[in-house]
Amino acid sequence: MAEIELKDKRFLGASKIEVSSIGIGTWAWGDQGMWQYGKSFTRYDIDEAFKTSLAAGINFFDTAEIYGKGESERIVGQLLKYYNSKVVIASKFAPLPLRLNAAELEKALDRSLFRLGLDQLDLYQIHWPYSLIKQEDLMKALVRVVKAGKVKAVGVSNYNAAQTRKAHTFLAGYGVPLASNQILYNLAHRKPESNGVLQTCRELNVAVIAYSPLAQGVLTGKYTGANAQKVEGLRRFRGAFRGGGSVELQSLVTQVKAVAQEKGKTPSQVALNWLMCKDELVIPIPGAKNQKQAEQNAGALGWRLSAEEVARLDEASKPFLKG
Repeated sequence: MAEIELKDKRFLGASKIEVSSIGIGTWAWGDQGMWQYGKSFTRYDIDEAFKTSLAAGINFFDTAEIYGKGESERIVGQLLKYYNSKVVIASKFAPLPLRLNAAELEKALDRSLFRLGLDQLDLYQIHWPYSLIKQEDLMKALVRVVKAGKVKAVGVSNYNAAQTRKAHTFLAGYGVPLASNQILYNLAHRKPESNGVLQTCRELNVAVIAYSPLAQGVLTGKYTGANAQKVEGLRRFRGAFRGGGSVELQSLVTQVKAVAQEKGKTPSQVALNWLMCKDELVIPIPGAKNQKQAEQNAGALGWRLSAEEVARLDEASKPFLKG
C-alpha cells in the first residue's frame, strides 16, 4: 500500500492519528439530490479529485452512511481498492429516530465497513447528538467497537461544549480518548469561538473537523455581483448561516478577496488557511467534486497567513461570531 507524503500535517486530537492539515469531505459523492451527482459532476470527476488530492499530500477523507444513501462510502471503498494508497478514512453513525438502542451502531458500522471494503475504520463518529438512544449507551457502543478492533479512534459531530465534555469524560473512563468533534466552522460562521466549543476542544485535546469550511461556496467569491441574491437561498435552505445578512457577507468576501490577491492565492485557499491558523487542532474538510476543486483545496497547504492577515479577517468576520 503506497504511502502519501504529508508536507503539511497535524493530529486527530489525542488519538495521535496523523492526517493532512486539510481533509476532503465526501458529502456530495454519490448524492443525486442536493448535489446532483451524475448531472453536475460524474464518477470520472470524483476519481480525478481523489487522485489529485492524493498527489498533493492529502490523506484524510470524511464520509458517512447517509451520504448518498451509502453511495459515498461505496465510491470511497472503490477508490481505496483501485489506488491502493494508505489514507485515513472517517465515517459516521446516524442516530436516526427509528434506531432505538445502541446495538444499531455496531450493525451500522459493519455495513459501513462492508461498503468501504475495510476491516477497520480509522475514525467513527456519532453524526449528531439528538437521539432516542442515551448518550452513555452510544459512548459504550463506541468503546466496544474500539475494543473489538473495528475502529482505531472515535469522535462526535455537531456536539456543543457541554455535550463534548460529557462524551470525553465518559470515554476517558474506559481509556478511550475522544479524538474529534466535527462542526460547522468557517469565516461566515464563527460561533464555535463564542459558544465554548473551540475552547473546550482545545482544553481536552479534541480535534475540530470543520465542515462547510467555504460556507458552501460563499467564501470562494462566486456569490458576488449578479449572483449575490443566491446567498439568501443558501441561508434559507442550506442552513449555512445563522446570523449576519448579505451586506455583511459581501463585505467579508471583499476582504477575503483582497487578502487573496495580496498573497497570490485564491479566496478559497485564504478561507481554508484562516481555519488552519486558528488552532493546530482545526482540520477543514472542503468538498472536492472535480480535479479543479481538489487543486484549489491543495493550494491552501504549505503556507500560512500572517498574524496581521488573520487579524484583518477576524475583524471582517466579527458579525458572524455569534450568528
